[in-house]
Amino acid sequence: MFFDFLSLMSAAALMTLGLAVCSLIVGLLFSLVFVLLEASRLVGKPVSVLIALLRGLPEILVVLLVYFGSTEVVEMLTGEYIEFGAFECGVFALSLIFAAYASQTLRGAIQAVPKGQWESGAALGLSKGYTFVHVIMPQVWRHALPGLSNQWLVLLKDTALISLIGVDDLMRQAQLINTNTHQPFTWYGIAALIYLGVTIISQAGIRRLELRFTRFERGGK
Repeated sequence: MFFDFLSLMSAAALMTLGLAVCSLIVGLLFSLVFVLLEASRLVGKPVSVLIALLRGLPEILVVLLVYFGSTEVVEMLTGEYIEFGAFECGVFALSLIFAAYASQTLRGAIQAVPKGQWESGAALGLSKGYTFVHVIMPQVWRHALPGLSNQWLVLLKDTALISLIGVDDLMRQAQLINTNTHQPFTWYGIAALIYLGVTIISQAGIRRLELRFTRFERGGK
């Protein structure tokens, strides 16, 4: 029986990791969009207000608003009732939360790149888009990596909130198993060890990325 429950915890851990990775990918895309829109004169202020709201609201409230409000918003806009899955709503909510913080990290990293880089690109006849993607962004990731890595770890822990909307993640599975076995310390402890293991692996991967992005500063070693 113990190993049956343990296999359920393993499956839930994969669900949690998949939720976190999907939210990270979508959140990075959202953060880039937020940075670009925030720099626009037309929609810069509304986007700044949206980011401030996302940063100011409790994460659990954002998750609940997205889960219960997405269907109503779509129905008001289209007149059709469309029900979204808990996983999709969880990814969208966590992505918004991640993007609200990551966009500010990216914005600061972009500002840390010397303006002479833009001028050098223009002097070489490169377009602004090409300069941004191939010259500026590689330097931006180097500056932003410490902040983004910390936000990834926060995102990983925030996945526990998605259990409240029915996603069978690690915390929800631990709660269900505890209901059957009445051994909260054992199963919540196993969940804690799994989170800790993922965190340690993540930190090792982040360290390798930091070494890769700073290899030129260390003489290409």
